[in-house]
Parts: sequence; structure tokens; C-alpha cells
Amino acid sequence: MKNTKTIGLYIHIPFCRQKCLYCDFPSWAGKEEQMQGYVDALTKEIQNRSKEYPDRKVVSVFFGGGTPTTLEISMLEQLMQAVFENWDITEDAEITTEANPGTLDAEMAQALKKMGFNRLSMGVQVWQNRLLKDLGRIHTIEAFQENYKAVREAGFGNVNTDLMFALPDQTMADWQETVKNIVTLGPEHISAYSLILEEGTPFFDRYEKGELEPAEEELDREMYHWAVDYLAEMGYEQYEISNFAKKGRQSRHNRIYWQAEEYLGMGLGSHSYMDGERFHNMYDLQEYIKANGDVSLLKEEVEIITEEDALAECMFLGLRLTEGVSFERFRERFGKEMKNIYGSQIEELVKDGLLVEDKIGIRLTRRGVDISNFVFEKFLF
Repeated sequence: MKNTKTIGLYIHIPFCRQKCLYCDFPSWAGKEEQMQGYVDALTKEIQNRSKEYPDRKVVSVFFGGGTPTTLEISMLEQLMQAVFENWDITEDAEITTEANPGTLDAEMAQALKKMGFNRLSMGVQVWQNRLLKDLGRIHTIEAFQENYKAVREAGFGNVNTDLMFALPDQTMADWQETVKNIVTLGPEHISAYSLILEEGTPFFDRYEKGELEPAEEELDREMYHWAVDYLAEMGYEQYEISNFAKKGRQSRHNRIYWQAEEYLGMGLGSHSYMDGERFHNMYDLQEYIKANGDVSLLKEEVEIITEEDALAECMFLGLRLTEGVSFERFRERFGKEMKNIYGSQIEELVKDGLLVEDKIGIRLTRRGVDISNFVFEKFLF
């Protein structure tokens, strides 16, 4: 009998009330008239993709964007119904939606719970209204607090908050206030990312013109290390470079990515890793709606993952996790010994104080985390 494989599903909603000034994801504001057409096309894709992969058990579903909660409740219900009717969702599956403050009220929170979501990810970013305005966020911190209360009252016992540091004009005191106030609220999971200036965003354009001063690297690292230490004191285990969780609350969906397990993306521009291939859907909104879920028209840029690629990905994705990459997991996956392939790289990185090796496997040191991209490059052939 064939073993049933487990996968994660990612479902992309490319709509926002207002586009954030740092965001380079495929999403738009002001396209409300396109929403129902998009949802209908995405519903068809959800149905058709399930026929391509009939033997998969789904352990995680993640609605991302954009902002999924800009959709009307009926549209989200339509998509969730399609997911549950067409896919084999395990009883203990983690089912998350991003739900940004400003698009969430008591009615929406209760509807999300009723339609099957059991985890919410809220993009708070910072505690100061002046910085929220600078980022192009639509919410105030007061609105977030109201939304958070509504989410808890609706019965959500698993909430993530996204935070950002190393922002222009953000002080260490601002960052400490943000983290401390979030910890007081007690979300089960916290993600903390430093600002990256992505090409094609208003922030990048302003930087190019000399109108935006990025944070100093030293302050970036100081903010990061302070958060790591403080969150540990407050009972949040750091399990990945940017992610912290209370005991038993690590994100299943995140771990699928970092452990290079299979996931299927549906919706505009979504990426997938299935059957040894990486590919993504088209990025043109009109064309996506027109394709009406015809999967033969949606798929673009198929990349066959060679064993060489898979070995490297296992290392540089797995090293993002604080537990690192275990010798046993590597052996089980590839039938090879990690040290036979990467022995010299590991030896060099341990000697330089960037990796720790023990009998279980290898993992980044604190200094290794700070220059993790340099470490990861060592595992690319």
C-alpha cells in the first residue's frame, strides 16, 4: 500500500485595503470589484489541484496575502468550504489566516472561528502610531488592541503577532516598548523581522533618492539580541531565526518550509514544492481570473530539484531552525552521511565559531545567526 504523504497548503489572497510602503508581495489595494471573480477562480483551482494530488493528507492550511480578511465573510466561507470538501484535512491540522488589524472586528473574528480557522496571524509590526503611519499601515495601536480582544473573545487560543525592527526613526526604546506590550498580551507565537528594503517598493525608491535613512547594522543587531534574550525570559522559545513560541505552539506551516517538506500554493503568484519540483502560479491578476482554475494555464517556471539542490536546501533551510539539522534526519532523507558530503565546510564553520556540532547534529551559534547568509552559502555547490 502506498504511503500517504503529508503536505501544507498555502492560499494567496492578493488584496489589501492599502498597500504597505515596504511590501513587495503580489497584492493590490482598490480592486474590490475583482474580488468575487478572483475567489471563484481560486475555488476552481482548489478543486482542480486536489485531483492532481489525490493521495495527500493536509496538516496545515495557511491563508496569506495581501490581507485575506479584506475579503467579505461569504468569500472566505466559499474558499474554506472548497478546501474542506476537496482535500483530506487531518483532524489536528493547523489552519491559519493572516488577519491584519483594521480588517478585523468581532463579527469577522467569530466568522473565521466558525468556518474552521484555529490560528490567527496579526500584523501588528510596532506599538507606536507614528511608526505605523510611516509604514503605511491602516491601523492604530488602539485598533489592534480592540481587534486582539475580539479575537480572544471569539475563542482563538492560538495567535501570532508579527513585529518589525530596524525601521527608519525607530529607537531602541520604541522596540522595547513594542515587545514588552505584546508579551503582556500573551500571544502564543511572535515573529520578529528586521526591515528589508525590497526593490520596487516606495521605501526602496525613497532610499534610492536619499530620502530614507535605514537603521544602522549595529542597532539592528542590538534590537535583535535584546528581543531574543527578553522573549526567552518571558517563556518564548526561539525555534527559528525570527520566530518565538510558547511551549507546543511552534508554527507547523513554518516548519514545513524550513524542513523542505512538500507544500502546494494556490492563488496568484503562489509558490509550491511538490514531487521534486518547485514552481509558481502566474502573477497577472486578470489572466489568473480568466484561467478560471485551469491548472495547465497557471503553472510557471518549473524547476526540477536535483539531489544536489535538495542536499543544499536541507542544510541552509534547516539551519534556520535553532535545533539545526540532525545527522539522523539527513541520513533518513538521503541515505548518506552529512559529514561525508559537507565535512570540510562543517569543520571550517565550527572552527570559526559559526556552527556548533554535537552527537545529534549541527546548529548555528549566536554569531552564526548574525551572518547566517554567509554560513548558508558554504553549503551551495
